[in-house]
Amino acid sequence: MNTEVFKTFLLSKIKEEGLPGDLAHQDLAPLKRLKHRLKIAENTNPVEASVAVVLFPSKNKIKSILIKRPVYRGHHSGQISFPGGKRELSESLIETAIRECKEEIGLQLSKKEMLFKLSDIYIPVSNFMISPNVFVLDQEPKGLKPDKREVEEIILFDTDVLLDKKVRKSKDIRITSQLRQKDVPYFDIQQKVVWGATAMILSELAFLLKK
Repeated sequence: MNTEVFKTFLLSKIKEEGLPGDLAHQDLAPLKRLKHRLKIAENTNPVEASVAVVLFPSKNKIKSILIKRPVYRGHHSGQISFPGGKRELSESLIETAIRECKEEIGLQLSKKEMLFKLSDIYIPVSNFMISPNVFVLDQEPKGLKPDKREVEEIILFDTDVLLDKKVRKSKDIRITSQLRQKDVPYFDIQQKVVWGATAMILSELAFLLKK
């Protein structure tokens, strides 16, 4: 896989068609998530956060990285997500994604590897506004190591799977200790339930990868 050709393809598609945003998000959005997003400007002051959507070639395919959070007392306990976290005051959102990727899985990214940004996503339950930053590497990263406090497992997967309709499913999911939601859409990736903001980001990425 020639990464320069791949990067040119993605950038040209964005230039020609733009980002699909809510059009892609709605397929994997939990009930009312998009309505919450439309109201945030007038009703909330969201916390800025950033994630790293890392793409890299492997055996003539394009792979990406997800992580499984450990179980803890918090809104995103045990969930599958991208490496990322809350922005610190002294840094940009791109710098946040780079720092979190280094801290959580031992992957040192650079600003030169950041290709573009996907559409922001608001998470109502934690009041986070997520900035998904796409990084494209020239080769498969080596020596990834999970931070034991923040990462239970590192998951490498072929992005081709996002285009397979069979991995798009739905089930009842517990959102919080008091709230359980029915028929939440998710990606079944390596027998793991990938839902919420992470699934919405992957859905937008899938739109860009279709051709």
